[in-house]
Amino acid sequence: MQALATGSWDKTVKYWDGRQANAVCTANLPERVYCMDVKYPLCVVGTAERHIVIYDLRKPQTEFKRISSPLKYQSRVVSCFPDKAGFALGSIEGRVAIHHVEDRDNSKNFAFKCHRENNEIYAVNVIAFHPTFGTFATAGADGTFNFWDKDSKQRLKPFLRCSAPISAGAFNMDGGIFAYAVSYDWSKGHEYYNPTTQKNSILLHGVLESEIKPRGNSARR
Repeated sequence: MQALATGSWDKTVKYWDGRQANAVCTANLPERVYCMDVKYPLCVVGTAERHIVIYDLRKPQTEFKRISSPLKYQSRVVSCFPDKAGFALGSIEGRVAIHHVEDRDNSKNFAFKCHRENNEIYAVNVIAFHPTFGTFATAGADGTFNFWDKDSKQRLKPFLRCSAPISAGAFNMDGGIFAYAVSYDWSKGHEYYNPTTQKNSILLHGVLESEIKPRGNSARR
């Protein structure tokens, strides 16, 4: 399947062929789309009211499964595992859930706190999996990013805080660079945005293998 998928507050996911003006097909959702990710054939959509809708894109209009979010608060970001067995879901409440698609893997599901400082709790804006090692980065409204290993359930590397929230981030194709955007993410509303003092920046971090490679049992798999 070669198509562009878009999700919207109109409560749909639409699939597009760039050679046509209209959507090829449409999937209806229970609520507005807040986040979505695709790792073919897996597509995971997080909507308002904490719905998580999973599609097998070989049947793009048919829901494969629908569940309630394993997190208590609004979904902010979702990222599919590289092996397509599940996904990581981040919320506005500084928490990430590791969740598998198949019920037989439920024992591997868990959630953890992150992007918190003392009593301050920040949104998780970014979850990005490393293309080689399957470990992942999170970044948040606190202006920090961290590398994690879901299989050993540990943080691999924390990084220094930026001057503003990290609103987006991704690894490059070989995982040697983690690019991230530092800019206001509107998590505190428009009254906290000052364009004269808050500038937008894109930064590149050269990823060392020692920072991102799995440790312990997961490194031997």
